[in-house]
Amino acid sequence: MSNISKDSPVESKQQLIDYIADGEKPKSDWTIGTEHEKFVYCVDSGKPVPYHGERSIKAILEALKKEFDWAPIMEGENIIGLKKDGQSVTLEPGGQLELSGAMVKTLHQTCAESTSHLRQAQAVSEKLGINYIGMGFNANTKREDVPIMPKGRYNIMRDYMPKKGNLGLDMMLRTCTIQVNLDYSSEADMVKKFRVSLALQPLATAIFAASPFTEGKPNGFQSYRSHIWTDTDPDRCGILPFVFEENMGYEAYVDHVLNVPMYFVNRGDTYHDVSGKSFKDFMNGKLEGFEGELPTIKDWEDHMSTLFPEVRLKKFLEMRGADGGTWSRICALPALWVGLLYDDQALDQAYDMIKDWTPEEHQALRDNVPRDALNVPFRNGTVQDLAKQMLDISAGGLERRAELNNAGEDERVFLKSLYDTVESGKTTAQRMLNCYHGSWNGDISKIFKDCSF
Repeated sequence: MSNISKDSPVESKQQLIDYIADGEKPKSDWTIGTEHEKFVYCVDSGKPVPYHGERSIKAILEALKKEFDWAPIMEGENIIGLKKDGQSVTLEPGGQLELSGAMVKTLHQTCAESTSHLRQAQAVSEKLGINYIGMGFNANTKREDVPIMPKGRYNIMRDYMPKKGNLGLDMMLRTCTIQVNLDYSSEADMVKKFRVSLALQPLATAIFAASPFTEGKPNGFQSYRSHIWTDTDPDRCGILPFVFEENMGYEAYVDHVLNVPMYFVNRGDTYHDVSGKSFKDFMNGKLEGFEGELPTIKDWEDHMSTLFPEVRLKKFLEMRGADGGTWSRICALPALWVGLLYDDQALDQAYDMIKDWTPEEHQALRDNVPRDALNVPFRNGTVQDLAKQMLDISAGGLERRAELNNAGEDERVFLKSLYDTVESGKTTAQRMLNCYHGSWNGDISKIFKDCSF
């Protein structure tokens, strides 16, 4: 358990380095934390659900609290989330509902947890005429028609985002993702996992691509969600070339975070707008509006959470490249990365796969995958070839982990939908487009019948 108090004042950069180093765990203690977001919509209209009202996000949270004994998370008088048994249910800015799962030992456990959450959410929502859909981008709603959730940090982000890019508000209001948080045992282990996962993140983006529509029409992309990040905020997004440089370590990442402008300082229920200001100034007692005050470790945690690279380091590594998806994809995303990163042989094989990729190749994958997914050329083949290699390495890692369910199956069962995608060469986005041009006859409302949970 960490000895670092969240109330500790930050007086040196070394404290920030120690904070990340404090995440180190022996392999026997490694866990899996899955997060997934989904769009919440009114069944009769296909429109997003507002925060207030009889048929609302607030009503969903209140019902989950009452019927399934979740504890409320409040901001002022508003219920903005729930928590129970190491899990939390939270809201994204446009009312997307997110489960942040507990840190568990096996993929069977994290998948069962997601299943339980979806069943509970559907049980309370069905009575309200509400349902959920898993994909990367809101398929039918204009940005201005998305309700804003009553969370202070989102007001600051909403005002700041348009100063840095054209699509930041779309990122906030109209995207969904699946993520997994994974551990490391040492600085060297963190660096190796960071490099492998950052290099391979575009392959995950390709495999999970599921956002081909904007406001009812094809948008020309397979993962429009991924494209959005390229025009959100260059200070805090991207592929982080320094991760592949020789001096990469905890300090290099801390230096990167310190160079990213702040969003806010949180005190109680109030979020103070310091957007564009420097955390370094804060550490020197010179932050405008907070002169003479030093940041706490909690302030550092908040600041770290406002960076959005393809892989993010906190006290664990977050895999952030995948579109939102259906139940099988929620289970598949952590399976892919656990197989690659939690088995020594698989990690070595994955590192051998990417170790000679050039900065230009990393960037080309990041730039081209959102549009063309598995069809992007790479050296003498395509991303589809790389994705097959990646899946096979992951499957080997999961087989060697040998974590069995009650039916005696190991964790490779969760990769099935990914093999279906990679072997067929058809992403979820392409299948959706085929429906749109075929059986849906150009009617985007059909997506709710075919793609909801």
